[in-house]
Amino acid sequence: MVRHVLLWSFKDEMTADEKCAAAKKIKAELEALVGVVPGLTHLEIIANPMDSSNVDLMLDSTLETPAAYDGYKVHPEHVAAADYVRSVVKSRTCMDYEF
Repeated sequence: MVRHVLLWSFKDEMTADEKCAAAKKIKAELEALVGVVPGLTHLEIIANPMDSSNVDLMLDSTLETPAAYDGYKVHPEHVAAADYVRSVVKSRTCMDYEF
């Protein structure tokens, strides 16, 4: 199994309303990939960080195998969602690991 975890921060110039709308869109598009992308068994977007957090969003996902993770990275629906994410975030931190 592969765990794929991302932390994102929105661009500074975005308003609170824009950030809220972007978070909803990201959550809807990425969580909808479960059952669409082969081997993706879990994907959750956390968009309500506590005040002590220094990021805006977290993606927590699980894939069956490293090969499934490779397929996820290039799956057209994931690529489209990731393109949108890249357009609204200023930073991305990633940790992938097998368990």
